[in-house]
Amino acid sequence: MLLGLDLSPLTVYNRAMFLDLLLFVAGLLLLYYGAEYLVSGSSRLALSFGIRPLIIGMTVVAFATSMPEMMVSLLAAFRGSADIAAGNIVGSNIANIGLILGVAALLTPIAVARRTLRREFPFMLGASVLLTLLALDLQLGFLDGLLLFVLLLVFLGYCAVTARSLDADSVIDAAQIDYERKHRVRDSFFIVVGIIGLGVGAELMVNSAVSLARTFGLSELVIGISIVALGTSLPELAASIMSAWKGEMDISIGNVIGSNIFNIFFVLGICPMIKPLTIEPSLIHVQLPIMLVFSFGLVFLVYRNKGLGRPQGLLLLGGYLLFIISLFS
Repeated sequence: MLLGLDLSPLTVYNRAMFLDLLLFVAGLLLLYYGAEYLVSGSSRLALSFGIRPLIIGMTVVAFATSMPEMMVSLLAAFRGSADIAAGNIVGSNIANIGLILGVAALLTPIAVARRTLRREFPFMLGASVLLTLLALDLQLGFLDGLLLFVLLLVFLGYCAVTARSLDADSVIDAAQIDYERKHRVRDSFFIVVGIIGLGVGAELMVNSAVSLARTFGLSELVIGISIVALGTSLPELAASIMSAWKGEMDISIGNVIGSNIFNIFFVLGICPMIKPLTIEPSLIHVQLPIMLVFSFGLVFLVYRNKGLGRPQGLLLLGGYLLFIISLFS
């Protein structure tokens, strides 16, 4: 009681909001560290079998770093929050290009091989265009998901063929392979711990995100495409920044390309086959076209400049920040 006013409802409201924020951060941390363990264990395990760095970036690391999106979107779909499920993927793909490659290019220029531009980029562009076309009827159903998943298998088959063709121009340290072979049990343990962390983190993140959306009067689509997408993209951000910092540019660009492909073919392939997703009209009219602009814009910048320098990184990052600001304006 203060000046004759009963503030107890406000106190309860604030406590509930604080608890939601706390649970959201806890879920975010579990997603991040769960993905870190999964990326570390799976990439080392792949290396122990002699898989090349570019292929690790496009498949193993991309699969592992897409697991937060998978867990969150699948759980959101089961909870009836289709806007979070779909918005998370679209927002994550935009963040991968605008935020992650933008920051990575600002840290150190990223050179992109013509082979990558000619072979891998078309898969990313094709996946983005196909998702937009499939979503035009405002629903992703079982057959849509099945088509996307079949295309994932095609992409994985392509990566397997590419891995063999790269044997002649890619060298892996034999001593490092021998070292990783001796630690396969450790790496397998990391993978299990990572998956558990991802599952618990997704549970906390989805529940708190829905509650926060109601508290602040925001749509679940806005929450999913911004805050949730940014949170699930943290593993890609960490992986790409570290790869760029170490000069492993193949993994940096390969991680983003592979992750965007996996987000569409894998996550939006599996989710609709389990539970159909209803698509918000604004996603068709606004966010999906923006995702296409970022995707084609990336290819244009890379093709024109033979990579991404700091000016291009600044352009991508600035575009992403404007996109986020527009969501809340």
